[in-house]
Amino acid sequence: MRPLTDGTELLVGRDGELSRLVAWIRDVAAGRGRAVLVDGEPGIGKSALVRAACAAATDAGCQVFWGAGDELGQALPLLPLLDALEITPVTRDPRRDAISELLGGGAVAGKGADLAAAAAEQLIALVDELCQDGPAVLVVDELQWADRTTVAVWSRLARSVRQLPLLLVGVLRPVPRRDDLRSLFRIVGPGERLRLSRLAEPAVLELVAALAGGKPGADLARLADGAAGNPLYLTELVDALARSSRLAVDTAGIVELTGAATPDSLPEAIADRLGFLSEPALGVLRAAALLGVGFSVADLVTVTNSPLAGLLPALDEARAAGVLVAAGDDLQFRHPLIREALYDEMPTGVRIAWHQDAAWALAEAKAPVERVARHLLPMVSTTDSRVPVPAWAVQWLLESAMPLIGQAPVVAVALLRRAVRDTPLDDAVTGALACRLADAYYQLGNVAQAERIACRALDRVRDADVRVDLHTTVVQCRGRTGRAAEYLAELEHALTRPSLQARHRARLLVLIARTHRYVGEMANAHRVATEALEELGPAEDRWATGWALHVLSLVAMSRGEWTEALPLFDRAMAIVRGDPALIDLTLQLRINQSVTFGALDRYPDALAAAGQARELADRTGSVARLAQAQSALGQLLLAAGRWDDALAEADVVPDDRKDPAVACCDHGVAAIIHFHRGETAAARRHLDAAALYAEHIGDEVVEPLVRARSFAFEHAGAPERALAVLTAVPAGEDTGEDLLGDAARLAAAIGDERAAAKIEARVGAIGAESAVPHRRALVLYCRGLLEGDGTMLLRAADGYRDAGRPLSRAKALEAAAVAFAEARAEDRGSARAAFTHAIDIYSTLDAQWDVARLRALFRSFGIRRGPTVKHRKATRGWESLTPTESRIAALVVEGLSNPQIAGRLYLSPRTVGTHVSHILTKLEVHSRIDIAREAARHQSALG
Repeated sequence: MRPLTDGTELLVGRDGELSRLVAWIRDVAAGRGRAVLVDGEPGIGKSALVRAACAAATDAGCQVFWGAGDELGQALPLLPLLDALEITPVTRDPRRDAISELLGGGAVAGKGADLAAAAAEQLIALVDELCQDGPAVLVVDELQWADRTTVAVWSRLARSVRQLPLLLVGVLRPVPRRDDLRSLFRIVGPGERLRLSRLAEPAVLELVAALAGGKPGADLARLADGAAGNPLYLTELVDALARSSRLAVDTAGIVELTGAATPDSLPEAIADRLGFLSEPALGVLRAAALLGVGFSVADLVTVTNSPLAGLLPALDEARAAGVLVAAGDDLQFRHPLIREALYDEMPTGVRIAWHQDAAWALAEAKAPVERVARHLLPMVSTTDSRVPVPAWAVQWLLESAMPLIGQAPVVAVALLRRAVRDTPLDDAVTGALACRLADAYYQLGNVAQAERIACRALDRVRDADVRVDLHTTVVQCRGRTGRAAEYLAELEHALTRPSLQARHRARLLVLIARTHRYVGEMANAHRVATEALEELGPAEDRWATGWALHVLSLVAMSRGEWTEALPLFDRAMAIVRGDPALIDLTLQLRINQSVTFGALDRYPDALAAAGQARELADRTGSVARLAQAQSALGQLLLAAGRWDDALAEADVVPDDRKDPAVACCDHGVAAIIHFHRGETAAARRHLDAAALYAEHIGDEVVEPLVRARSFAFEHAGAPERALAVLTAVPAGEDTGEDLLGDAARLAAAIGDERAAAKIEARVGAIGAESAVPHRRALVLYCRGLLEGDGTMLLRAADGYRDAGRPLSRAKALEAAAVAFAEARAEDRGSARAAFTHAIDIYSTLDAQWDVARLRALFRSFGIRRGPTVKHRKATRGWESLTPTESRIAALVVEGLSNPQIAGRLYLSPRTVGTHVSHILTKLEVHSRIDIAREAARHQSALG
């Protein structure tokens, strides 16, 4: 009888599948990545096959990482990947330490932080870095039990494997088959899927012979046929027969049955194996079953409260019996079905009690939040609602609520609801729990329920700190639903409560100032924010001071007082820097600083600030702020003429994770670029997508979307309607500045002198005595259009050049060329020069619609650029790469990873990944190594 104690399994009848996996491992070792799915029924040998391939991968010099899904852990995100990539509280790797700190709540971007999303991005970056060290194999076993975030990360990696020396393997059963799992089969082509079927009869007999130690006789062969070709069932069946001495080998080497009683099913066969274990060993195995299919010995020591020496005999017995096998430094059940048998045989009440004890032990040992929560979940998942939340768990929830909400808000809601139910209604603990429960609902997008819970708690809680926190939650909820003004009276009343300390009054004043800002009452917002700072006096409250300065900076921005806003950002960031509780405020300040630098034409500073905001948002889990940072970056890249980068950045965060106004802005930016490039269908798709979100923003003006809508009419040959879209925007203190240039151009084109004069007067007021290059240029541009002054328009073009705004410069040059061509003293030389410069800029931007339009316009004047050779733009090869793609290709050749390239170019790693995918397609190669090889060949061809 072959022993099953060394963690290996017999692999019979799978030569073809193993050969394919080994061939793919050779490809990965050569730098060509691939994503693979292996599926089949339980016990069919999927894990055994992949483990055999991983052994070959190790021999080939590949790194191997293995994690597994767990039915009990589905509510908690990323556990399979955290296990596979060895994310523990203390490591010596900066990236792993950052992920551990993030999930532990060490760097959380306040309410609304999505730690799972942030950790997912960090894990993807970690995989990228690991692949820089050498080819890697990453396996997620039992993928059907993985949480949706893990499946999403697997999907992301599957789409990018061409860029990495990575063999990504998913192992799963046919059921359950969720929608997200079905999508993986659309990503992974048929050629990369392995479906394991039942073993054929020759393979069954070969496996039984290897297990039993001889050729199976007729009776044993008939019995084996009843296992339906399932290797696990065959293994358990033969082992059960051997344990009960029902097998005998005759002199001819034939193995015959010597008894009639045999296990009738796979569960019976597994139960038979467990029945031979001692009671102490079974007790240890039941505790191990609580921890999952795989577990660390350290965790087992913790939850059993037993010394390792006391556990070793039971663990040795379990390994000798083929129940446990080694898994690196840890242990795991030889098959998930064995663990399920042990877990399911425990009565529900006993399981819950054991899980609670395990949770307490892990909490005392300062285990990661997700591991403690996993053992508290059965307490609230049972239909018996009488199971109370222990006092220690209430305290743990208060301490761990924020990271738990960020990781798994559904789990947080379940635990916090039960905790609120089981604690007194009027004490500070209940108030704090209710506040965190409201935060959890807010995270889930259930704003109405979050507001109800916070308001209900305000009726009962007396603690001033908790009350201010609850008021903050209500203000956030009302602001998100457009009802902020309704709460002003309640906040004013809260100021009249007796015995309020200065910091409490200051915080309430800040909430009032923020509310005034929400409803557009900028003068009141400025007054109350200033009052909050005065209320504090010498007292130190970083929250109140930082938020008050933030409100003042927003007021300055709304008034167009960009230069005055900069020192407010500096003061506020000096106060909030390094405070984990104020990360969200830090993000808002940095994003707004980026916008302000852009308004002042300080593009390097603006891009750097936006990049810092994006990196911090990504690292701390703030998807909302990440989307805002990406959107700010997209607008900067649009203005700076980096259009390919702007398009790529617009898609980094999915629309459903963005604020509606941000989604409208991003689609507006993309539509503008596509219209200029003559890609009308793509532009209209973006406008249609934006329309879905525009319904939710009321009268809020999103300037890129307004420009795109106007451009749609212009493309359709309706300049009057295009102008009407622009002039319909209300004239606020700074609203619509970026729309005025196009409005002036359209008014001049259709001969609407009255509208042109109004626009020129407004531009004059905005640009009066301004030192900002683009504002001075705007004044010259509008005045030059109104007066038909080509020289003035050339000065405007020079101003836009100094501002770093190529599209605006091209428009000014175009207008100057027209003015020179139409002047009484016709100046064809100046017209041709301006026309040529404009064409060159439009061509650099790949604005093909503008190029074609401008050439047609000047042919009507009888002016041509000069002899040119028409050529079709390359779609393949090095000549087809955009400037950004060429820069990224050069950095790939240098050996930089996507995160390293992103840091160099102020792009997101995902955007860099998109560009690398385009490079691979255009060069018709398969890996980063191929890019380097093609680069050398291209350089050699150039001499």
